[in-house]
Amino acid sequence: MTQVFSNPIILAIDTNSENEAFDLVNELKENIGAVKLGLEYFHSYGPEGVRKIKNLDIPIFLDLKLHDIPITVKKSIETLIDLDPTILNVHALGGEEMMKVAAQVILDNNCSTKLLAVTILTSMDNSDLNDIGITDGVNEGVKRLALLAKKSGLNGVVCSSKEISIIRESCGDNFTIIVPGIRPIGVDRDDQKRVMTPREALDLGANFLVIGRPITQAKNPLETTKEIILSIS
Repeated sequence: MTQVFSNPIILAIDTNSENEAFDLVNELKENIGAVKLGLEYFHSYGPEGVRKIKNLDIPIFLDLKLHDIPITVKKSIETLIDLDPTILNVHALGGEEMMKVAAQVILDNNCSTKLLAVTILTSMDNSDLNDIGITDGVNEGVKRLALLAKKSGLNGVVCSSKEISIIRESCGDNFTIIVPGIRPIGVDRDDQKRVMTPREALDLGANFLVIGRPITQAKNPLETTKEIILSIS
């Protein structure tokens, strides 16, 4: 997967305007590795909205965090792979059977899409997990879900920067790690509770960095992107 990305920055689109998203990606496409399109964008503009961005000739991370019964996830992925996303994800909390079914769809259709699992959302901490009955903490929860994703045949996981070392040690070097919640030095955390700078995350073993608001809400997104690239080069 790394060979199709010009650099490790995945731009997270957080605008609810299709035209604004298109213009922003068009401006930044030579300085980012890929674009992450999530639920808000997909619900607003659907497959055609994804194709519009993909037509800018940039890899797409379709971040829908599919989490349902296995047959529903299977049918959803069968539809979504027609969009040829470079990366697609499911939620590891959907369980082993769901993830195995999802991985099998990719194999059966011989497509190049890489399938990753979300472990625990970066907006959550130990207190949040206790509220929903997960009592062994973020680190153990992420490790357990990452190992389950690998066992199920997935290519990697999405996790916070705080768990990079744990996953790298547990799942090996050939397991892709995508890290959201990245905040360059001096940037507000917003609603993220587990964050790290781009350089720190890469040094720990992250493959790709999801960066949204620090770029999209900057006064000069292109200049900010270039500064981030400089900080990790």
